[in-house]
Amino acid sequence: MLRPPYRRYQRLYTYHLDQTPLPSLDDPDLIGAWGEDDGTVLFFHRPKERLIAELCRQTGARLHYQADLDYEEWEAGREIVPFQVGDLRVAPAWDEQEADIRLDPSVIFGSGFHPSTRLCLEMLLKYVNNDGQTGLNGSADHPSAGSQPAAAVKHFLPVKRALDLGCGTGLLAIAAARRGVAQVLAVDNNPLACQVAAANCRLNQVEERVTVRQLDLRREPPATGEFDLVMANLYQGLLRELMANPDFWLARYHILAGFITPMEEELLALLPADRVRLVERISRERWCCWVLAARC
Repeated sequence: MLRPPYRRYQRLYTYHLDQTPLPSLDDPDLIGAWGEDDGTVLFFHRPKERLIAELCRQTGARLHYQADLDYEEWEAGREIVPFQVGDLRVAPAWDEQEADIRLDPSVIFGSGFHPSTRLCLEMLLKYVNNDGQTGLNGSADHPSAGSQPAAAVKHFLPVKRALDLGCGTGLLAIAAARRGVAQVLAVDNNPLACQVAAANCRLNQVEERVTVRQLDLRREPPATGEFDLVMANLYQGLLRELMANPDFWLARYHILAGFITPMEEELLALLPADRVRLVERISRERWCCWVLAARC
């Protein structure tokens, strides 16, 4: 995360060690520590070879690899600038222009600069209005990968509680709160993502509506029955596991993303057609997003 004296990211210096967890580091150049199954990735604003060598000496950890890169390279070459989705303007924390949501994207996925997150945000803004309601169109009874919403009268149902699975920077949770959803639970397995999401909630003054929690979705898959809306922008393997769990389908609405077009047929086969219907499918740069509603 950004801490004084840093106001934005320029270069990233990364060190992947084979141990997790590692002792906490009190270093002014530290961006954060990203825990993984096979170790920890440390991110800094400046090179830290001496610090890493001493850390390895003290803990017995080994350095797998290190790299330095421009910040935009970490974001897959995408320029980190303000963007507009519907009536919502999102800007990085260091931008001085007016914005509805400001984010410190840190080194976390889900900043809105990737097509997958952007698609989720578009669907959230389309179907949840400022009163915390959802407007859903009717759809075909037999969804397919190419399905588009059928013409129908739009109806509105209240969304009081939302669940954001794999919240990343917290963008979708913050946007849901801004659209009037009273309670949002945002979860991520990455401790750094949880820290960044919580900080972004405070930055946008929605911390009273959004609760951020660290959770391993594989070990503790949440029952969704207490939520009206579930947003899940996850990689395909984890999404497939969740979709195979009947408890995943207890919410009334789902926004699902994190997969590309060739993966859709496999995921479509996991949809419980007797319980949910496909309301809308959109795609961009091969990335897809589905909006689904429970059958009444």
